[in-house]
Amino acid sequence: MDAKQLYTDKADTYLVFNSVFRSRQALQAFFESYDGLRPNLRILDAGCGAGAATLALAAALRRRRLEAAELCAFDLTPAMLSRFRQALARENLHGVKLLEADVLELQRLPPDWTNYDLIVSVAMLEYVPRPALATALAALRARLARDGRLLVFITRRNWVTKPLIETWWQANRYTRDELVSAFESVGLGTPKIRRFPASHFWQNTWGHVLESDRVTHPVRGD
Repeated sequence: MDAKQLYTDKADTYLVFNSVFRSRQALQAFFESYDGLRPNLRILDAGCGAGAATLALAAALRRRRLEAAELCAFDLTPAMLSRFRQALARENLHGVKLLEADVLELQRLPPDWTNYDLIVSVAMLEYVPRPALATALAALRARLARDGRLLVFITRRNWVTKPLIETWWQANRYTRDELVSAFESVGLGTPKIRRFPASHFWQNTWGHVLESDRVTHPVRGD
């Protein structure tokens, strides 16, 4: 599975797909009611793609009259980052820091890309090889501030996502138990299960939404 090539070849198809399912609007509705937003957050969008999550977060912050201290985002695919930059220019949103990076090689990020209050990952961890999911989660955990939160949106394993996500978009799918086990195995707190609001109920068929904090107890096996 070569996610970088896939999203280079299908960049425009991806944007249409998200538009049809109103992904950005669903994320904005989620963040507008999310109790984890507060003033002066340092936020990282991990696997930002064309920017749906960051743009939704920025809109939700404006709606709630909050201001982030910093908005950073990285993605593996230059074609996605290019479309993100176009969206930022189109919406006159300044100050978002973008970098090309692989979640399994985050040591290449600048040293100040750490201590985030909120890390959001939407439809990215599906493209990490299954044996490396815990490694990716550990890498994100390491970037959290001591009291930071990790918020993961990731594809469910069900009959709908089999053709739509696994086959068409060549992504992995997970059960809730698999994800809880992966979170706990790297020292993250047992994740809280979140849901999209009723106005965007169909997104709950697509994905799990899991929120966890950076706890300090030993990782299993330590």
